[in-house]
Amino acid sequence: MALASLRPHIRPTLLLAYPVMLSQLGHVLVNVVDSMVVGHTGTVPLAAVSLGVSVTTLLMVLGLGLSMGITPLVAAADGQRDITRLGQLLTGGVIMSTLAGVALAGLGWLITPLLKYLNQPPAVVALAAPWVRVMFLSLIPLMVFQGFRQFAEGLGLTRQAMILSVLANVINAVLCYAFVYGRLGAPNLGMMGAAWATLIARVIMAALMAAYVLRAKRLRPYHEAIVSWRPEWHIQRRLLDIGLPIGAHLVFEVGAFSVSAIMAGWLGASTQAAHQIAINVASVTFMAVSGVATAATIRVGNLRGIGDMAGARRAGFTAYWLTFLFMATCGLLLVVARHYIPLFYNSDPAVVAQAASLLLIAALFQISDGLQVVGLGALRGLEDVKVPSLVALLSYWVVALPLSYVLGFWLDWGAQGVWVGLLVGLSSVAAILLRRFARETQGTAVAGSALNESAVLVR
Repeated sequence: MALASLRPHIRPTLLLAYPVMLSQLGHVLVNVVDSMVVGHTGTVPLAAVSLGVSVTTLLMVLGLGLSMGITPLVAAADGQRDITRLGQLLTGGVIMSTLAGVALAGLGWLITPLLKYLNQPPAVVALAAPWVRVMFLSLIPLMVFQGFRQFAEGLGLTRQAMILSVLANVINAVLCYAFVYGRLGAPNLGMMGAAWATLIARVIMAALMAAYVLRAKRLRPYHEAIVSWRPEWHIQRRLLDIGLPIGAHLVFEVGAFSVSAIMAGWLGASTQAAHQIAINVASVTFMAVSGVATAATIRVGNLRGIGDMAGARRAGFTAYWLTFLFMATCGLLLVVARHYIPLFYNSDPAVVAQAASLLLIAALFQISDGLQVVGLGALRGLEDVKVPSLVALLSYWVVALPLSYVLGFWLDWGAQGVWVGLLVGLSSVAAILLRRFARETQGTAVAGSALNESAVLVR
């Protein structure tokens, strides 16, 4: 496939990607703000927030993955101009997301008593338990927001969610400061103030997103197509068919990185700190390409919906090339600045030296990470989610983590061995998903270049 044939897809992809990128960053910034504000109240409260975030994030990403099944179905129905179907997906998506939020919040409350079995200091567990309960409650409005957001993004309306996410983060930051320290006339709630601030901000965010989708004039045809807000089970099943594998994939991936952090901790505090620096740096660039992945879902799904599979193929490979170029550039920056970046986090020479060595691996690691997430996005546009989920399970838990353990501990490679194992796992996922996308769209564009194209991108 000639690069010139991809040029018409670059601008539409970028216009869809950047608002999603900023919106996705919003989910991360909530935890960053909570940690920064609470951290100044003491070490134990900060440790409690850290424990709480590690527990709540797994259920949160499961919910986010469930809601992501809405977008490709909406994009395909929009391409077909099927207004009736879009009305059904609007109600079905919101109902499914809301019920998922209630279920995840309930599950969270049930598992909260198990925190004491994680071998954490009792004082930390005592503070974390009530904080976690409020954060689990906040999953309900978050999932309502996601239901409306994913519907809008399936129609290509990505800026509205971005604006509301930025607004919600500002509200969260102000309320967090007020509640934690008892400022601006608010009660002094200590670390619990951060949890209540997040809950309030997410309720506001959900209400505003719902108001936009249900009141916007440009979306009026879909409002009028709504016959009833009662669940239509065939729609719910279809949404779950797409969303559950996406959620499972995210849990497999996030869970694998959580285990890698535990492995790094077995090697000592300095090693764990270095690991955290490298992962944190890599997560920033990952957020950028997650926007490109969502744009790929929308573009591929929409073009597939109108029957233009050749265009869907070109849109997918455009997302691949944009991701590869961006991550390769970031990788070069990491190589050049690897001794300076850790100083923003820590000045301990041992930590800085280890982090610098891990950032060398991260330069390659993030290219594979970017390609696998954009591959997921492109395949979601084809409504192909079950096989990628199985690929993630096998690559992360059968290949990456065992290899990380063998290299890190049996061969005494230390943290570098743990990261090489993760790199191999991510590269496996990226290569398999790229090959799958090329095969699933083969024969829909200029023939003869699919396998060569795959090889170039993987290298």
